[in-house]
Amino acid sequence: MLQVNFLREERERVLEGLNKRNFKQLQLVDDAIEADDQRKKYQFELDRNLSEMNRISKEIGILMKEGKKQEAENAKTQTAEFKQNSQELQQKLKEAEARLLEILYQIPNIPYKQVVAGTSAEDNEIVYQSHDVEGLGEGAAPHWELAKKYNLIDFELGVKIAGAGFPVYFGKGARLQRALVQYFLDKNTEAGYIEVNPPHVVNEASGYGTGQLPDKEGQMYFVNEDNLYLIPTAEVPVTNLYRDVLLDEKELPIKNTAFSQCYRREAGSYGAHVRGLNRLHQFEKVEIVRLEKPENSYEALEEMVAHVKSILEDLELPFRILRLCGGDMGFTSSMTYDFEVWSAAQEKWLEVSSVSNFETFQANRLKCRFKGEGKTQLVHTLNGSAMALPRIMAALLENNQTGDGIKIPAKIAEYTRFDVID
Repeated sequence: MLQVNFLREERERVLEGLNKRNFKQLQLVDDAIEADDQRKKYQFELDRNLSEMNRISKEIGILMKEGKKQEAENAKTQTAEFKQNSQELQQKLKEAEARLLEILYQIPNIPYKQVVAGTSAEDNEIVYQSHDVEGLGEGAAPHWELAKKYNLIDFELGVKIAGAGFPVYFGKGARLQRALVQYFLDKNTEAGYIEVNPPHVVNEASGYGTGQLPDKEGQMYFVNEDNLYLIPTAEVPVTNLYRDVLLDEKELPIKNTAFSQCYRREAGSYGAHVRGLNRLHQFEKVEIVRLEKPENSYEALEEMVAHVKSILEDLELPFRILRLCGGDMGFTSSMTYDFEVWSAAQEKWLEVSSVSNFETFQANRLKCRFKGEGKTQLVHTLNGSAMALPRIMAALLENNQTGDGIKIPAKIAEYTRFDVID
């Protein structure tokens, strides 16, 4: 959430940034400033009213001591009027604060200066590509056929148990999945990330804290009886560990990694692009989360990009890195890099990771601050996938298929304890 003072003081910069996003509701910026003016007005009137009420209350005691009973009674009447007025002003102030918050929740983050304007994925910038890519040729099988052939994943059985988008992994498929999770966690902890095992459900405050609510409410599974949401990513519970926390400057940076199941309704998704592992309602992912001082956050972002790049190099997959344009970034992001792997059998790029800097956008919602040299500031939050499992699994199966089975990359074979699926 952007700070209203930032909207007021940097209005032209905000409007320019929102235009980069192709955001159409620019009036919300002025609406927020107007709502804040109204809030300030009620706050000023309330403070003045309470001050006058306190002054008169003190006078009542003096008047009573002086035996001026009638004047004291008149003053009591005035105090009652001020009290009633204060209650009305408090209600108006509460409504004005709620109105301001409602508006601020609708305004996305402002893109960083390096982010280009754009309206869709077509406008994203390719900043790195590891290999020239091509298809495997005639006879290459997509991962869902390979999964069936080698009894790795059963999509139909998942439909029987839960519905589409909930696959069941068997044998070497399950072992490969588990090996990838362990490898990702080990890689992250070796890079200085502290492992966290968080809850897989969060409350409403946590959803608002990281920006899933109200922006993606329809995409999250909701447990009505308990007012809890199944997490769409470990970013949500891990970042919320620091909600309402005042950190010491010496504690930064904070680097966490977490494995979790992820749950996404993906409402409205259909067609060939969701077949097999391409898009699931439940999947496994390992996340990295960082809290940084503002002046260090973009250097940290580049470190995270280099870290994810090293993982994909270990997996021996063709991949590319894109810097997203304003119109393709998530609501909360200031700058995002996407990683895509080449699916040789499907002959298309599959997104497997997003690494983002949110600057103070999440921290302002979370009220996550740090204190250094007597000054209290909001932290910058960052997160990234390192990595999401389904499309990595799909690319590994498709790109490594041979006449003798599916080869396992050497780094992962150390964890699976087999180097081929046959």
